[in-house]
Amino acid sequence: MTSATESAEIGEVILAGGIETNVHIRRHSTLSDTVLLLHGSGPGVSAFANWRLTIPHLEQEMTVIAPDIVGFGFTERPADVSYDLKTWTAHAVDVLDALGVARAHVVGNSFGGALALSLAAHHPHRVDRMVLMGAVGVSFGITRGLDAVWGYEPSVENMRAIMEFFAYDKSLLGDDLAALRYHASIRPGVQEAFHAMFPEPRQAALDALCLPEDQVRRIATPTLLVHGRDDQVIPLETSLRLLDLIDNSQLHVFGRCGHWTQIERSEEFAALISDFLRR
Repeated sequence: MTSATESAEIGEVILAGGIETNVHIRRHSTLSDTVLLLHGSGPGVSAFANWRLTIPHLEQEMTVIAPDIVGFGFTERPADVSYDLKTWTAHAVDVLDALGVARAHVVGNSFGGALALSLAAHHPHRVDRMVLMGAVGVSFGITRGLDAVWGYEPSVENMRAIMEFFAYDKSLLGDDLAALRYHASIRPGVQEAFHAMFPEPRQAALDALCLPEDQVRRIATPTLLVHGRDDQVIPLETSLRLLDLIDNSQLHVFGRCGHWTQIERSEEFAALISDFLRR
């Protein structure tokens, strides 16, 4: 089961900023729009695990690029890399450069939302439209859920426990999924990188992913904010704050939905962002 999952999580390998990067690419033969999907930061996460239900919808209408950001998934983890917002933002730009993409829509989930905001703030000419889903990016007191996720120590039981924070619909959770994600979290080098990214005090690690509010206020990129009302990892208040700060923005809130909007409401989420990105 693990090998089958790993094969699905492995896409093409490209050299992006000197880093061997695992990326899933769905090239649309006729339409020119491109969307860059930036994943979250859960233990053992990969682009495919995060976006597996979204990619089939978007690839019908545009070229899709979903990389494993450095430190995550099956992308190379250089020994001398600094895991910080500057590094991760540069890696996202390097992925676009390596693929010859001058401008793209950007969809960021949670941690990936901070990267998307950073791209829009520092490289606005590279971002067409932006979707932020349960996004980090403005300061808030770290939640019990996020603290537990970033403080994860590998075991099937601990993986099952943190998954409880992600989903409102607990029927999505189960021992098989917990075992699957546990095995992803213990691949060589994964947990070491994870510990290096989000050390204690984890509030400081969170604050390091946040942009100054005056910088966010200057973002002119058309932005769609998406949030689960019952999110226990990133509170809804963060998207409400982003809605206030980003003038050209709108917010869609899913009730009875947690942090896994793209999974719990996969069809509605895909239709929502597809409609927004095609405008």
